[in-house]
Amino acid sequence: MRHPFSRVNPVAKLGAALLLAACLVLTIDWVSAGTALLLELAAFAFLGVPARQFWLRTLPVWVAAPLTGITILLYGRPSGTVYWEFLAAHVSDGSINLAIATALRVLAIGLPAVVLFMTVDATDLADGLAQVWRLPSRFVLGALAAFRLVGLFLEDWRFLELARRARGVGDTGRFRRIPGQVFALLVLAIRRGSKLAIAMEARGFGGSVPRTWARESRFGPGEWLTVIAGLMVGMTAIIVAVTTGQWNFIVG
Repeated sequence: MRHPFSRVNPVAKLGAALLLAACLVLTIDWVSAGTALLLELAAFAFLGVPARQFWLRTLPVWVAAPLTGITILLYGRPSGTVYWEFLAAHVSDGSINLAIATALRVLAIGLPAVVLFMTVDATDLADGLAQVWRLPSRFVLGALAAFRLVGLFLEDWRFLELARRARGVGDTGRFRRIPGQVFALLVLAIRRGSKLAIAMEARGFGGSVPRTWARESRFGPGEWLTVIAGLMVGMTAIIVAVTTGQWNFIVG
């Protein structure tokens, strides 16, 4: 059985993620990012995402956060007591605080972006962008068609490798033949894109009259609740940071 959250309009999930990110990028401190992260982890438990799927999908974020923190730790602006330095690298009180805040902020922004879009269908998202957000249908449908072709490009790459091996030129020099395969894939992409553009135009996708949609994209109470929840998490993080005196406005 599908979890009720999977039926929420994708544009509501996108709006919640954007509002949360907008609140967190205003400041760079560990209190606001840590507060948002704790609230997000508590909310994830109610979204019905299987644990294995959660860890597999969010693994890149968990890897990127500490790597970003280490980079800031070594090459961030030094301030306070300097504990270690070598050439351009240095570890100080300021770089430690900045590294922790940056790593937490990457997690606080990246995790909800991944989790919210685990159950999003590309067609549903396109319907929402065009019908709810009123984006130009030509742009939305073109982007949807391009997204649908990504899987075909992967198949084309595999078939190109098999074809080269069948001709006896794909067993050695793997890195040397990559530019040739990339060019061949580019030619295939241009040909397929041209055929798709003609087919879509023949079906009236480029017409000037208002188009109809096969499925209505609804934006109801559940969608508003999702957007408000994302905004509340971000605002709570800001309030906690200001209250504790850790607010660090990035423009200031």
